[in-house]
Amino acid sequence: MAFSLERASCRLNTAYGDFQMHGFKDLASGLEHAALCLGDVASPPPVLTRMHSECLTGDAFGSCHCDCGPQLRGALQAIAKEGRGIVLYLRQEGRGIGLLNKIRAYALQEQGADTLDANRLLGLPADARDYGVAAAMLAELGANSIRLMTNNPTKMESLQAHGIQIAERVPLQVGRNRRNGAYLDTKAHRMGHLFDVLREPSDE
Repeated sequence: MAFSLERASCRLNTAYGDFQMHGFKDLASGLEHAALCLGDVASPPPVLTRMHSECLTGDAFGSCHCDCGPQLRGALQAIAKEGRGIVLYLRQEGRGIGLLNKIRAYALQEQGADTLDANRLLGLPADARDYGVAAAMLAELGANSIRLMTNNPTKMESLQAHGIQIAERVPLQVGRNRRNGAYLDTKAHRMGHLFDVLREPSDE
């Protein structure tokens, strides 16, 4: 699927460094996404990249129920340390189900459902995200070969299917706390995410 993107750019001074910010509008869906770039991202070697889906509760409100906020900040810190990299910020709230459905899923989790079953109880897929637009954004930036910061193999497979070369997977394992351990373990045991530290699945 080809994506037609509208683009606007500016400098963005942040606590992590001075980035170039690119806004991209997917003209088919109307969704607007962002890319924060540090240094020359179009030249070799493969550029350190984080593909981050919007999480209002974690990124903005500091929710302890996920690891999204720490992952975003950890990615920006890693890129700043390296002096070169990209963060793609994709408007795919709640793994693509939207904010209201995410809140409904949270309510079901309060009643004992895990993050996967909560979506299914709502009649929704476990993960509704599509990374074709992310691949199109990377191509627009000239970053055709990347080192992807992720614990999710599906992200790698999707980008590769859209023509992006993944030179390396860089683990991003931050933000585990006493409130989100079960959530992270569910992502590992039931959704295939890769973590070094896990609890064994419970028989209960």
